[in-house]
Amino acid sequence: MDTSILDQVIEQLKVMPQDLQSQVLEFARSLASSKIQGVPGWQLLSFAGAIPAEDLQLISEAIEQGCEQVDTDEW
Repeated sequence: MDTSILDQVIEQLKVMPQDLQSQVLEFARSLASSKIQGVPGWQLLSFAGAIPAEDLQLISEAIEQGCEQVDTDEW
């Protein structure tokens, strides 16, 4: 299957009603005009190792203890 993404999108658009095609067009335009936020990963390398190993262990344990628990009083 060597169909490009563009070709696949076009095939999907062909079977959509006009109003949905317009929504796709609006979405594509909004993506094209959006600007990428953030920084490249290489710029963050200076932070590597900044958190002490003991703190990382505590964080890891807290995550494991808190995962898959539901607080029914939250809402």
